[in-house]
Amino acid sequence: MERQAVKLSKPEAMIFDMDGTLFKTETLLIPVFHKVFDQLRKEGLYTGDTPPEELILSCLGMLLPDIWRRVIPNHDEQVHRRADDLLLEFELEGLQQLATELYPQVAETLRELSARGVRLFVASNGLEHYVKGVAKAHGIASLFEGLYSAGEYQTATKVDLVKLLLDQHGITRAWMVGDRSSDVEAGKRNGLVAIGCAYAGFGDDRELAGSDVRIHSFDELISLYEQAEEVK
Repeated sequence: MERQAVKLSKPEAMIFDMDGTLFKTETLLIPVFHKVFDQLRKEGLYTGDTPPEELILSCLGMLLPDIWRRVIPNHDEQVHRRADDLLLEFELEGLQQLATELYPQVAETLRELSARGVRLFVASNGLEHYVKGVAKAHGIASLFEGLYSAGEYQTATKVDLVKLLLDQHGITRAWMVGDRSSDVEAGKRNGLVAIGCAYAGFGDDRELAGSDVRIHSFDELISLYEQAEEVK
């Protein structure tokens, strides 16, 4: 755990990114990614080799339109939207058929935090049915008070999504927990503590610049919470 010179206060809520924070996304995304491009080729919408796996993994945390503009930049919106549909279809199938994984200690840590009275939320740039599907497939959906996604709320940035969540639930004191710069930005611009998750390895050190604390395993949140000061 890497701490900066900041005093943490106990939060009333914790808001989590999904991919690269709770969910070990590559256990689903890599096989699904290949199926998407196999199908696009069958439909005559794409030719050539499937883009490198490293490219799609480097895009985790981005909004889907931005992902496709980066992964298949020379194709039009029609192809991008078809890729959206196929991605969701194959992801939902994969959640039922593949041995996908949460990161170690995620479920146990969430249950412990919930038992201590922390309100738990997800804020993800993913599609609604994907985000809810991951939580349901891994038995953690009931631990969250809300599962917020850019796909459901049509927000342009994660800053906007987290602000919407905070406003709808009357939350003023929370920790934003995630592995990408968009998570750090969403936390800091909404006046929250930003906890950077350094265990996924999809980004580089710059991704978590500005975070108040960096953790290297999910269960470090318990000790962080224990050490945080009670709010008078």
